[in-house]
Amino acid sequence: MTHAAIERVDAIVVGAGQGGKPLAIDLAKSGRRTLLVERKWVGGTCVNVGCTPTKTMVASARVAYLARRGPDYGVHLGDDVTVHMDEVRRRKQDVVDSFRDAGVRGVTSTDGLELVYGEARFTADRTLEIALRDGGSRTISADAVFLNVGGRPAPAEFPGIDAVNPLDSTSIMELDAMPDHLLVVGGGYIGLEFGQMFRRYGARVTIVQRGARLFGREDPDVADAVADILREDGIEILLETTPTRVERRRDGVSLVVAGPGGERTLEGSHLLVATGRRPNTDTLNAEAGGVTLDARGYIAVDDRLRTSAAGVWAIGDAKGGPEFTHISYDDYRIVRDTFIRGGDATTTGRFVPYTVFIDPQLGRVGMTETEARASGREVVVAKIPMTYVARAIEMGETRGFMKAVVDAKTRRILGCAILGIEGGEIMAMLQLAMMGGVEAKALANGTFAHPTLAESLNTLFTSLES
Repeated sequence: MTHAAIERVDAIVVGAGQGGKPLAIDLAKSGRRTLLVERKWVGGTCVNVGCTPTKTMVASARVAYLARRGPDYGVHLGDDVTVHMDEVRRRKQDVVDSFRDAGVRGVTSTDGLELVYGEARFTADRTLEIALRDGGSRTISADAVFLNVGGRPAPAEFPGIDAVNPLDSTSIMELDAMPDHLLVVGGGYIGLEFGQMFRRYGARVTIVQRGARLFGREDPDVADAVADILREDGIEILLETTPTRVERRRDGVSLVVAGPGGERTLEGSHLLVATGRRPNTDTLNAEAGGVTLDARGYIAVDDRLRTSAAGVWAIGDAKGGPEFTHISYDDYRIVRDTFIRGGDATTTGRFVPYTVFIDPQLGRVGMTETEARASGREVVVAKIPMTYVARAIEMGETRGFMKAVVDAKTRRILGCAILGIEGGEIMAMLQLAMMGGVEAKALANGTFAHPTLAESLNTLFTSLES
């Protein structure tokens, strides 16, 4: 039996996502002969099936929402607002293609960097066999290997699910016709974004959530306010409700659920499963490379993103922890600083901000009130409804509230939840204050341009002094 010769490079990056692509480019620019292996598309989940396409579609949904609200602003557009799913899908794909193509150009124009499309698996220490997408294989070893293999939607597990071929967060974006009634299993960030989106397109939507609240990691007042907003939008939310079985019907699906009121059957045209994600490590043959996985298949790393195998690092979603694009990118910065530049960056103590792109947005960073109180700190809470925000009133966007948790002794901000118009942007301002150790009083007395949403920080933190 003839074995292919093992090729040698200085570095291999597996996965061209938001961390892997810039890392590969920087490795090559540092003088290392680098191989970037990508199974499907440059850009990873974010560009291709995550942030970029979903937020593009959210924008279309918001336009439909505002069009229907035209009379609230004295603007009358006619009696009917029609959403053409094929056009929404085409717009989404145009944006994705432009981002993806720009990423490919950035890689292929970098000297010393080779892009290979295929599936990589360990065969030995820092040695990978790549099953090439166009056929054949290559076996390559390197001094350093960086794993950025990402994740994918996790399947649901209840009777009948395999027979109905449910939608997930990727396939739902390829619908070219409007669902009549979308059933969503999962009341987390993904389920709520798609649920509200398709409600605004014109579909009926029912969300089935096992827990007593949506957003299990948020404070109760935040989760309850989100539920109220979605119900106001016409979405049915079933809490403490568990799917027990599903069947395919000629014109859709029949989902049986068990809740506080007993068993109930939901009839829908489409079923979206949004119950979480799992890492793309099952084909990596990690054991052969000496890379330890945890019980859920995530790659175990230390605070410098080193795996159990010498010379192997992991970044992004597949290492577990917060699965956000900006965390993947920060992982890249940490590895760049430590491996390429000889610095000492770590993941310890970094902020993990995020925005849920429901409308109004939920921007979150730092401790929740629940977490802060559980930590034993003495805290005070600043909170105002968006009806106190002049700019929100002028825009006709007064749903939600602003909330900040402040250490009662140091008067520094421990965290915030901004549920309101452009909540993610206001959250980022508070994150900057947290990064700089700015006391709440400085924001209460700061001079912000009028009339802006940022100006509301005066009101928010002045409420602590009353």
